[in-house]
Amino acid sequence: MKYLRWMIAVSCGAILASSFPLSAQESDSEPLPLHHIQPVEPVDPISNDRILGVIPNFQTVSDPTQPVVPLKPRQKFSLFVKETVDPFTFVSAAMGAALSQRGNATPQYGGGMASYGQRLGAAFTDMATQNFFSDALLASVLHQDPRYYRMGPEHSVPRRVLYSVSRLLIGRRDSGRMTFNFAGVGGMAMGIGLSNAYYPSPSVSGSVTADRFVSSITGAALGNLLPEFWPDVSKKLAHWRHKQ
Repeated sequence: MKYLRWMIAVSCGAILASSFPLSAQESDSEPLPLHHIQPVEPVDPISNDRILGVIPNFQTVSDPTQPVVPLKPRQKFSLFVKETVDPFTFVSAAMGAALSQRGNATPQYGGGMASYGQRLGAAFTDMATQNFFSDALLASVLHQDPRYYRMGPEHSVPRRVLYSVSRLLIGRRDSGRMTFNFAGVGGMAMGIGLSNAYYPSPSVSGSVTADRFVSSITGAALGNLLPEFWPDVSKKLAHWRHKQ
């Protein structure tokens, strides 16, 4: 924080110096016009970043050195909407439904285009409900931050991998204090439980539901590795392209 304030002060000073050069007769203590100081732009609390230019990275705080403003409840609901209506979400649902269609995997709607349509609707609803329960409802009620805070390249790769995977269980309160990730884990469980209301009967047994919960947790934990390491990969790719 001290370093950031120092950088802001230097930047403002450079702007003022270039705009108002002092002559030899002018006093060094003469106050400068305040209306010429450029305001510092606030950091957007919700990212617009995309991995590979396609995959939404809206939940990630990529720069661990930046001061971060806590999300208000309406911003948490905005994050849920932004994630859910993104075209990539629809593409992911379509791909998941196609994989499920092969071999009549869970949810077992059967074969044919009509069954694929049911799978597509179920896959999108699964994503939407889990996003809603985790990022909007529980995060607001429990005052938890649904974003992923990247550790950054200042630390070793093994430590960053362990950190990324552990964020599934370790979350943040809006105050910045660490806590159990009730919103993330609870929202996932609530979404999977709700899906039993529209899944076909062969796919709502206790064992199937438990398997889905375990696979969802595993996928979410490993999914944190992408936003953690993507900026490093992106910089290396940019450096490689620059050398060509």
